[in-house]
Amino acid sequence: MSDTRNNFINLCLENSILKFGEYVLKSGRVSPYFFNAGGFDDGHLLSELSKFYASSIVENIPGDFMLYGPAYKGIPLACATALQLSQVYQKNISYAFNRKEEKDHGEGGNLVGAPLSGNVVILDDVITAGTSVNESFEVIQNAGATPSAVVIALDRQEIADNQTLSAVQRVEHELNIPVYSLIKLNDLVNFLSTDQHSSSHIGAVTAYRKKYSIL
Repeated sequence: MSDTRNNFINLCLENSILKFGEYVLKSGRVSPYFFNAGGFDDGHLLSELSKFYASSIVENIPGDFMLYGPAYKGIPLACATALQLSQVYQKNISYAFNRKEEKDHGEGGNLVGAPLSGNVVILDDVITAGTSVNESFEVIQNAGATPSAVVIALDRQEIADNQTLSAVQRVEHELNIPVYSLIKLNDLVNFLSTDQHSSSHIGAVTAYRKKYSIL
């Protein structure tokens, strides 16, 4: 596993963003681990998180593009990542995000920031059912722009009920758009197999992966 992925997992563990136990998911499944991107809740942690997003973007996405953050968790991601791209990589990238409720005064509408145009990279924390990405895809296309990629923090690599693809694979297949993740469940399993402080959790996480995930 790359040092970057290893460092991101360590950051999440040290700040209780990634936790182990028994957590009931929206799907009803009982997961032995839980990832809460809302835990990146101060300036330092948001700065660290956005460094990983910016690094992934620079590594994977060439050419010209802008950033789009779907409300609500995508909003700080888009803002902070744009800052990192400017300050660290000297890439001055525009960004935009949406409101949940359309504004009927002032400039109006439900979009804030730069006008959506050209290639647009969507930033979010996870893809569970793909609803947020689908909504973002529609907003971007309706503005005359092109959704070009999605970057998320964690790919749980889980197959949905009565499906043969994971949520991420389904988005890639149905929308014909690449999804890049900072870490995947496989990365977490690899990390647990070598980290003495967290190795006690590998049995439960491996069993969960075997039952619900693409291998």
